[in-house]
Amino acid sequence: MELQIKNVSKSYGKSKRALDNFTLTLTPGVYGLLGANGAGKSTLMNILTDNLSADKGEILWNGENIKRLGKKYRSIIGYMPQQQGLYDSFTANRFLWYMAALKGLKKKDAKKQITELLNIVSLKNDAHKRLGDYSGGMKQRVLIAQALLGEPKLLILDEPTAGLDPKERIRIRSFISEIAADKIVILVTHVVSDIECIADRIILMKNGHLIGNDTSSGLISSVADKVFEKKCSKEELPEFQRIYSCGNVLQRDNGIVFRVVGEECPEGFEKCRDSISLEDVYLYYFEYEKN
Repeated sequence: MELQIKNVSKSYGKSKRALDNFTLTLTPGVYGLLGANGAGKSTLMNILTDNLSADKGEILWNGENIKRLGKKYRSIIGYMPQQQGLYDSFTANRFLWYMAALKGLKKKDAKKQITELLNIVSLKNDAHKRLGDYSGGMKQRVLIAQALLGEPKLLILDEPTAGLDPKERIRIRSFISEIAADKIVILVTHVVSDIECIADRIILMKNGHLIGNDTSSGLISSVADKVFEKKCSKEELPEFQRIYSCGNVLQRDNGIVFRVVGEECPEGFEKCRDSISLEDVYLYYFEYEKN
């Protein structure tokens, strides 16, 4: 099972190029897609789900162009949108039956899958409750359930933990890990800790380009000599934040630590020797402006 993105470009008008010769090959596993706003993530997702056509390049599923595969390709996709566009008057059960019909599932298959999925996402006991009465986490879980209808091989989840409390985020992260064994799962998120926990590989996008594709530990190693820190007082903090635009504040047992990323160690700082995280990677690739 393989998804190939080959030299894909997409522009909006004459000035905005959302994707620029983007090339990537994915095999089964969880991929975290990370990038700042405007990086091209949404455009890429729309092209992968066949909701948008590229200006140039092609998408291949197991070596075949998805445009030629058409409906056959779309049948293997499960997509969870970022926006919770749910019908508040529907129950979870009714909503899943509705989505199963849209996906063309046979009644027998739909009944079996809906029963299983409600159990998997722990909504069996709330299946006949109105979606308008659901919590944010419950809505996210029912959206994941609809994405899994039809037993998709390619699963695209756009901000699945957005707006959730820590307990719900952990629960959904664990669930994604459990279902990912025989699928290509693309997880789009701004919550760095989510993909650091569960992604097999992390894809970095910037200005429509692929700038990184590695494991979490590999990316962290790539910035190991570019992270510096210094202890500071609460009174000094505002001045530090003014001088160093790309910084992170950490609370430690012995006080506040101000951390920056860059090519050279600022005066008075020292190289960070431990606890470097994917947040530091994000700051380096997306916030720090290289000369």
